[in-house]
Amino acid sequence: MSASHLRTSCAHNQQMLARVRPPDWRELARAERYDLVAVGGGTAGMVASAGAAILGARSAMIERSLMGGDCLVTGCVPSKALIRAAHAAHAARKAGRFGIRTTVEVDFEQVMDRLRKVRAEVSHEDSADSFAGRGVQVLFGQATFVGPDALDLDGRLVRFKRAVIATGARPLVPPIPGIDDVDVLTSDSVFELEANPGHLLVLGGGPGVRSPRR
Repeated sequence: MSASHLRTSCAHNQQMLARVRPPDWRELARAERYDLVAVGGGTAGMVASAGAAILGARSAMIERSLMGGDCLVTGCVPSKALIRAAHAAHAARKAGRFGIRTTVEVDFEQVMDRLRKVRAEVSHEDSADSFAGRGVQVLFGQATFVGPDALDLDGRLVRFKRAVIATGARPLVPPIPGIDDVDVLTSDSVFELEANPGHLLVLGGGPGVRSPRR
């Protein structure tokens, strides 16, 4: 996910960005050659680089955008925070079956603010400081392979013995006729909503749109 999708006026987002893409990041002393370089700072890249460092390898992780990837920024953490709020509202609405009378009013803006707060709090675990503390060299920038044991990182040469490509994926807006005339949300932007959209049509029936049966 690109930081451009985040509402930078949000204090919670500012806190997260300061951790997962610190503007004044200082790298550790760079090795001449790394035992392992993980290209991508999402879940796979973090596990690979941290695991290698724990085993004593010279380990580096490269991220061109935000550390934490889908799990922290646009998937696991924010979606579960939203689902938790939905479960709370559902339980309150169904409390009558237990003899409890309730009136439920959902404050959508507060729901989304809590979502971003939870995400910011969890971001400490995926922060650049956290991984540097585990012995991982955290590098930010655009990586391009230039050989079997080397890559170019924004003009700087990084050498390695092994590389893990963990760049993940990006949402695709399908070329459906008329789609340019509507307000389209993706996993990159949906968690930045502040006003209830009122109506929502979901394209796709994978895990991202399913909810537990009750």
